[in-house]
Amino acid sequence: MSETTINQKLEGLEKRLMSLISAYEGQKKAYDELKKENESLKTSSEQLSSQLSDFQNKEKISKIAYGTTVEKVEAAELKDQLNEYIKEIDRCIDHLS
Repeated sequence: MSETTINQKLEGLEKRLMSLISAYEGQKKAYDELKKENESLKTSSEQLSSQLSDFQNKEKISKIAYGTTVEKVEAAELKDQLNEYIKEIDRCIDHLS
């Protein structure tokens, strides 16, 4: 082969190599950007999971508090009724004496 053909082939190879390097660098930048976005989304997902957990805990506490409040109100009403019954029984005992 002549020296000119070898030089032409080397130049063609060099152009293709430069093109591949350029494409590689472009893909590497895109990869780095996607990696940053992925980390950002992971952080966001963890924060949302934490918030969801907090809301679930608040909901549980709310249900417990509501249930306790209802029970206290019912207990207070029951206590008042029992006190009235006791007073009425005491009156009846007084009348019988």
